[in-house]
Amino acid sequence: MVFILAQQLTAVLFDVFPVDRNSRNLIKGLISSAAVVWTYRSFYGRIERRAVTELSLSRWGRTIGPGLALGAVLQGLTILVVALFGKVQVVAVKPATSVLIPLSVAFSVAIFEEVLLRGILFRIAEEKLGSYWALAISALVFGLLHLANPGSTLLSGLCVVVAGAVFGLAYVATRSLWFPIAIHFAWNFVQSGIFGAVTSGNEKTSSLLTTNLMGHPLLTGGAFGPEASFQAVLLLLLAAALLQQKAKRNLIIPRRKHKPAASAEVVLAG
Repeated sequence: MVFILAQQLTAVLFDVFPVDRNSRNLIKGLISSAAVVWTYRSFYGRIERRAVTELSLSRWGRTIGPGLALGAVLQGLTILVVALFGKVQVVAVKPATSVLIPLSVAFSVAIFEEVLLRGILFRIAEEKLGSYWALAISALVFGLLHLANPGSTLLSGLCVVVAGAVFGLAYVATRSLWFPIAIHFAWNFVQSGIFGAVTSGNEKTSSLLTTNLMGHPLLTGGAFGPEASFQAVLLLLLAAALLQQKAKRNLIIPRRKHKPAASAEVVLAG
């Protein structure tokens, strides 16, 4: 609701102060994302009466860099496998300004989805059920939300579920939402903004490179894009295994409630 409202208000602002399309989309994405972060911090800070450390700006520097690197490497390796065993045809190289729209989209989507699924759903489920159940629930919901996308397959669904587990483990490992936000952003931006590939079945936007990914659908991801490829699933599983090792010390395991043993009845013989 906040995200949509912020976009609508920004659109009204641009009617008064017109700017070019690329700048408009970038500003709209930044304002909408800032509105989501501010609303989350304000609401949970007040309702739970605590410091909202998971979106603390003090953790920004320690998590953004590693998150961007991990997301970019994972997506870069996914495309590299297509180049090695299929073909990545570079049709054109466009001006740097071509990345502004996919940058805005990737950033706002990462903020919105991570705040919703990891900041709200995962965090609340973890408090009640523990880390493992929260990981399973949030990852499955993340996958279900993408099943209706064009070109969706069982493999794409599996890949998105594993990606959801990666984002959840990234949060557990650092207790900062900035880490999964950065991974999510870099994964999508490299895919759509740099290589110009279809992302989650959505239509292509402008990108730095105009490319054609050629090969078997298991390799290219078909109509859903590279995140529906076999190698994407394997790479994300590897990332999940590595993050799980880092997250071990922060896992929350609910304690079992032991019922007191029933008192033994003593029967006296008369």
